[in-house]
Amino acid sequence: MKPMYKKMMKLALMSMVTGGLMLTGPLGFAAPEKPQVHVDSATKDMPGHVDSKVLTVPVTTTEIGLISNVVYEQVPSRGYPNVPMQMDILQPKTQQKKPAIVFVTGGGFINANKDNGLQLRMHLAEHGYVVGSINYRVAPTARFPEPLEDVKAAIRYLKANADRFGIDPARVGIVGGSAGGYLTAMAGTTSGTKTFDKGENLQVTSDVKAAVDLYGLSDLTQVGADFSADVQARHRSAGATEALWVNGSPVFGGRDGGILADKQAADAANPIHYISKTSAPMLLMHGTADTIVSPSQTDLLFQALQQKGIPSERYLVTGAGHGGKYWVQEPVLKIITDFFDHYLK
Repeated sequence: MKPMYKKMMKLALMSMVTGGLMLTGPLGFAAPEKPQVHVDSATKDMPGHVDSKVLTVPVTTTEIGLISNVVYEQVPSRGYPNVPMQMDILQPKTQQKKPAIVFVTGGGFINANKDNGLQLRMHLAEHGYVVGSINYRVAPTARFPEPLEDVKAAIRYLKANADRFGIDPARVGIVGGSAGGYLTAMAGTTSGTKTFDKGENLQVTSDVKAAVDLYGLSDLTQVGADFSADVQARHRSAGATEALWVNGSPVFGGRDGGILADKQAADAANPIHYISKTSAPMLLMHGTADTIVSPSQTDLLFQALQQKGIPSERYLVTGAGHGGKYWVQEPVLKIITDFFDHYLK
């Protein structure tokens, strides 16, 4: 090696060392050492200096990041050829791959606000889950099974983008309340099949390992079964949202009449109809003071799951209504989290 070249190499190495780099081998350099902090050195000698209080904090809570309005599919909706369906993702900031949970909001079949369920979603995220809260198409501009197709598309999207969001695609669950609980039950009972898989990311499955149905519907012909005769009559009317969900609007090609107008279509929209040996384990919970969806709805599904040998549990929450404060209490959140931990961790 020529003397001049040796001298240039020596100067380059000295420059790297003084710049905070240390040679680690022929393949590259290590990161700079963490700089030292001499706390309050600029003020410690001031006349009359007052010491600050020192707080030592044990790090036990995971930091959570939010990714808003992620488009998981684009679908036609009446009057529009290409409507984006979106999800908000809560992402624990850890290095290892994490299980994921899709949260499906309720809304009486006629709206789907993905902002709902924040305390449940944060609780799950803080316990190590990537949580995607979705919107989906609703009645009367959409009818079954289009909203279920959206739910399954969201599951597939998270699996197809597992590396991007730090997800283990083999460990995905689903949870929802009310209409979202119903869609969760539909996704759980049809897990392990291609039924209702339509749209994007079909190279992955929409299977889930566990499903949590909170005060959801099952047999749409009996939504008011635990209520008064007057309430039951309203549920049989053409204006009931479960009728619009199944029949659509007669003005735009749907069937006129209530939920009983097309018994075959109503049966096809019942998660009990799809229970098989590949259905996902399911946790069901319902409030004893629910005046919107009969508690019998989750019991009908629970009994059917039990008869088919699908691992399942059901809890009645004393005094709880349809949503509300009971559903964000620690005992309820713990049961939900423990169930997911059992099947996804």
